[in-house]
Amino acid sequence: MSTSRARSRAAVVLATTTAALAASVVVASTASAHVTVSSTDAAPGGFGKITFRVPNESDTASTVALRIQVPEESALAFLQVQKVPGWTVSVTNSELSEPVESFGEEITSYVSVVEYRADAGAGIAPGEFQEFALSGGAFPDDADQLTFPTVQTYSDGTESAWIEPTVDGQPEPERPAPVLSLTGSASDGDSAASAGTATAAEVEDDGPSGVAVTALVLAVLGLLAGLGGLALGLAARRRTVAP
Repeated sequence: MSTSRARSRAAVVLATTTAALAASVVVASTASAHVTVSSTDAAPGGFGKITFRVPNESDTASTVALRIQVPEESALAFLQVQKVPGWTVSVTNSELSEPVESFGEEITSYVSVVEYRADAGAGIAPGEFQEFALSGGAFPDDADQLTFPTVQTYSDGTESAWIEPTVDGQPEPERPAPVLSLTGSASDGDSAASAGTATAAEVEDDGPSGVAVTALVLAVLGLLAGLGGLALGLAARRRTVAP
């Protein structure tokens, strides 16, 4: 095989592989672009901070509203919101079907909806995300996870309703409702701290989707390194053949 043909084939392989890997990165990113909720300290019977991560999926419109629903089975006796610059937040209260007792007090109503609306000129632009934090408790003693159906509204009037339930053993739905895992450890100290003013939102790891993207990046780097070695080998062969 001539040197020019070898170089042409190497270029074709590089272009094809890079395009395929780039497409894989896009697919992985799109598949993971859900509204999610997480916490590092929420535990059954305790208090904690919960953070909703909201990526913008539109290429042309900004996210201008987020409506978080709190079903009665996920009701918290105490719930505070954290202000976000450029956004106005409001809450809606609903009556409980049956009063509950929390820390010696009878609770008859709870925050059933938290809604954030972007101020004029604000919002989550394409290619960006925003985090919205709440602080509350006490989380139900008999639950290991809570579901918060959420509706995301865009500046062009379209909506993404993240309200579909995730069922064990079945494929993830297209628009899954955010699910909070109660994995922290409750303590009196944690409860007191969580009941105060919420701190700045924390950035969580993306989990499996982040690992997938990292692996793809490493694969691209490995491919480039290999093709670099091929180019050096072809150059050396050309110098050897030239005399």
